[in-house]
Amino acid sequence: MPAIPSFGNLRGRGGRGARGRRAPAQAPQRRPQPLSASVVDCGVYIGGQRKPGTWTHEEAVNEVRGRDDGFVWIGLHEPTEPQIQGIAETFGLHELAVEDAVHAHQRPKLERYDDTLFMVFRTVRYVEHSSPTTANEIVESGELMAFLGKDFIITVRHGNHTGLAQLRRELDADPERLQNGPADVLHAIADHVVDHFLDVTDKIEDDIDEMEAEVFAPRSRVTSEQIYLFKREVLELRRAVSPLATPLRRLSEGYTRLVPEDVRSYFRNVHDHVTTVAERVESFDELLTTLVDATLGKITLQLNSDMRKITAWAAIIAVPTAIAGIYGMNFEYMPELNFKFGYPLVLAIILGLCLLLYRIFRKNRWL
Repeated sequence: MPAIPSFGNLRGRGGRGARGRRAPAQAPQRRPQPLSASVVDCGVYIGGQRKPGTWTHEEAVNEVRGRDDGFVWIGLHEPTEPQIQGIAETFGLHELAVEDAVHAHQRPKLERYDDTLFMVFRTVRYVEHSSPTTANEIVESGELMAFLGKDFIITVRHGNHTGLAQLRRELDADPERLQNGPADVLHAIADHVVDHFLDVTDKIEDDIDEMEAEVFAPRSRVTSEQIYLFKREVLELRRAVSPLATPLRRLSEGYTRLVPEDVRSYFRNVHDHVTTVAERVESFDELLTTLVDATLGKITLQLNSDMRKITAWAAIIAVPTAIAGIYGMNFEYMPELNFKFGYPLVLAIILGLCLLLYRIFRKNRWL
């Protein structure tokens, strides 16, 4: 709101408000504070329609509560404690929830503080890679928090993905989706996050199919360590998906009056999608465990095969070694020492026995 000029400024340099006498003291006008660096957007919505203009959080809440209608939607990105403190005081946010929103590293949850809800989402992004067997990172995670009140919703985002700018534009273009106030925004955010879960699980499923084909392919180079690293990435997705089912179910069952009955059915739909994703992620984890066991089994089988080959060749080599060792002893009275064809005869016997053992081992698939 622009400041109202004083009468001294209107009179000019020669008026009473100029030099000589001071103009009557005017009440200090509060200048609109610039948006904090952490504030991505601040909007005022009346009847689902966003009002034009740039708003500070104080101007926005005064506009809404002065009309006793509409709500405020403020988006923050990785705020510090000083940056969020003013907003927390204006909207009466609980200090424990504010601390969680600033420091992040929270599991998905839903908490109620007096007349305010605090909800935490874990966001995920699929990291593109050439092969799942060589990638160091497949799932990148972040966090998204939401403070929900009667006439406001404040979102706090950590991470450089799963932004809400596109979602806000879609809602701004469709005011009917915001008729129920902040609860509609919270549902749209939940649906937005779960849609990303579905996209990531689809791509991970393709990676697991590719890895499974490589594990059972002849002369596969996939190791158990590579599968275990992939399993850790799936665990990252599981930590984001599984705990979210309980908060969504509570919202769909009338956990708070801040969520109207018309919106609860939509949260029930999102809960169903999360349950589906959680089941798929659980199956991914079990399948990867099976692939680890299969890889270890292939390694054991290969080791047994190698040991049989070594044993077979050792048995073949033992024949000439034994015969040469016997005839290498220096005794005067040994058979066939003076026989003219003794040497080639012994070589023929050695070769015949070696070939016989080779055929036996070959027939038994030891070689």
